Amino acid sequence: MSQRIKKVVILGGGTAGWLTAALLKKVLADAIDIELIESEAIGTVGVGEATIPPIRLVNSVLGINESEFLRETKATIKLAIKFDNWRVQGEGYFHTFGAPGRSMAFCQFHHLWQRLRQLGDTTPLWHYDLNYLCCKAGKFAFINSQDPLLELPYAYHFDASLYARFLRKLSEQMGVIRTEGKVEHVVQTAQGDIQQLILESGQRISGDLFIDCSGFRGMLIQQKLNAGFDDWSHLLPCDRAVAVPSERFEQTLPYTRAIAHEAGWQWRIPLQHRNGNGLVYSSAHYSDAEAETLLMSNLERKPLGDPKVIRFTTGRRREQWKRNVIAIGLSSGFLEPLESTSIHLIQSAIVRLIHLFPHQGIEPAAVAEYNKQSELEFTQIRDFLILHYHVNKRTDSPFWRDMQQLKIPDSLAHKIEVFAAQGNLFREQNDLFLDSSWLQVMLGQGVIPQDYHPLANNFSEQKLRSMMDQIRDIKSEPVSSLPSHDSFLAQMIQRAQ
Repeated sequence: MSQRIKKVVILGGGTAGWLTAALLKKVLADAIDIELIESEAIGTVGVGEATIPPIRLVNSVLGINESEFLRETKATIKLAIKFDNWRVQGEGYFHTFGAPGRSMAFCQFHHLWQRLRQLGDTTPLWHYDLNYLCCKAGKFAFINSQDPLLELPYAYHFDASLYARFLRKLSEQMGVIRTEGKVEHVVQTAQGDIQQLILESGQRISGDLFIDCSGFRGMLIQQKLNAGFDDWSHLLPCDRAVAVPSERFEQTLPYTRAIAHEAGWQWRIPLQHRNGNGLVYSSAHYSDAEAETLLMSNLERKPLGDPKVIRFTTGRRREQWKRNVIAIGLSSGFLEPLESTSIHLIQSAIVRLIHLFPHQGIEPAAVAEYNKQSELEFTQIRDFLILHYHVNKRTDSPFWRDMQQLKIPDSLAHKIEVFAAQGNLFREQNDLFLDSSWLQVMLGQGVIPQDYHPLANNFSEQKLRSMMDQIRDIKSEPVSSLPSHDSFLAQMIQRAQ
């Protein structure tokens, strides 16, 4: 048994470092001391500006006032992602945070929709989804209702650098110590644990548990402990991104856009003060110069800086907790931001650590469980991302044709096969994405079930049509009375003054 954990040292700032510091200090309080080392001279990637709904719970745990948060991070509301050109060029669909319709026991709503479809009704599934209806109307507000049909799950778009600054202020108020400097040497014990970090200034930082938030470098987890890396480039071949901010649109859309191109895809993220833009691409198909030209010609608004190329390898650190080091953020692995999971992976890693936090010392069983859970999480997200690429019908470029022929993981192949047969979806244990997410991407990508569940036949055609019309009316009713997204933001910001 190793020694009791009294001091945690976090190497690296940014969202990963400061969110780790804030959550650990908030939950563990005086049980541990926390020191974070970062250098103003080392930049952060800072393009993870879109999130998914669990971030609201994290902010709530931290006691963050939502109005203040929206003001300080220049945040906007995110209800969905709109995917353009992914199945075929000129076609689009939404993956919303909501769920269409209302499901019955043993029979999900889309089986009713599928039966109605086979009866000749052409109403898209999304017309029964409140998140989608709000996206199309450009509206948002908190809906005060106990009716689950009127739930409106949401997340945020925000400036990641401002979020890190916000978290730093919060962390330091709680007692986290920040030390400026670059690490020059790493001192290890005879057994291989990290013992001290020696800065260029000569200052020595000792700790019992070290959190590696040093980005792609993995300074502790990889350079010192050689934790290994599972390379998934053969499954997700995009390996670069080019990013640039631009002037904001006059109307702030409450959703992210993911626009497929010949060998990758472009994101558009609306913030209060600017738009975030980027192009994720395969360097085997685009040169950096070609990617930059493509992005800059598709901005629609004036750029506010020079494009920045980011190189990455898709995959995960094989041991995200090794000895007394835990990798969080980019040092733990990278999955392209197609479904806005980057910041969520930071959050879930911290929550996992809190659940398994050592008491009298680091136990091998806890380390093994941490690594098992993180591997499952990365793998499940990976499969969901592959789905978007694999079931496309594009014939215009080698990239998309290659993705159709990809040998996908058996777990994903089985999920597609089961859904295509009768529309059945079964959520794997702890899968981040709910059935409604898999449903929307399956249908959006053109995987249409051949049949539906027999329970959908329990209604006469007249009763089914009446019931579906009623659900659609309930979903549509509040939209007309909601304020525009921009009006909502203005009201929230005013509250924070």
